[in-house]
Amino acid sequence: MSITIIETQRINLALLVPDDQPLLAQYYAINKEHLAPWEPLREPEYFSEAETLLRIKSALLAFKQQSAFHFTLLNKNNDEVLGVCNFSNVARGPLQACHLGYAISIKHQGKGLMQEALLAATDYTFNTLKLHRIMANYIPENIRSAKVLEKIGFKKEGYSPSYLKIAGKWQDHVLTALINPADIKGD
Repeated sequence: MSITIIETQRINLALLVPDDQPLLAQYYAINKEHLAPWEPLREPEYFSEAETLLRIKSALLAFKQQSAFHFTLLNKNNDEVLGVCNFSNVARGPLQACHLGYAISIKHQGKGLMQEALLAATDYTFNTLKLHRIMANYIPENIRSAKVLEKIGFKKEGYSPSYLKIAGKWQDHVLTALINPADIKGD
């Protein structure tokens, strides 16, 4: 069964293990169309059992190596995937930063679950992992994502034309970041 890393009032942020493959596969099957406008194009193999299992194993290895942290949002019974929350491209040394990516199931939009998850996960990233900066970027039309980031304290830092190839085309992105409050002078 999954390995819970962070618990909040309504969700568990966990690392999935190979036996959890059916849970993750179900999440992607339910949300394939819902997530398509905000993600890279996905080949049919992406949704296969073998590829889903490979992503779970890769996430466990990345966690062990401290190079990325792929959390899955589970309900309190750990029997439904509500969303995902990933801290990737972890850079140590003088930068001490990472990129944040996240998605919520179509069934659970508008309930504040992602905000709850991201507050707990960013706290973990700053206080346990001791990172300085979390960067998150979004397509300007993704108003829900913009609002979630703003509510948890991310600040706009710029605008990057033709930044990522999403849904089959190069798309502009708003660049945001959240700085570890412990690292801000004067606080």
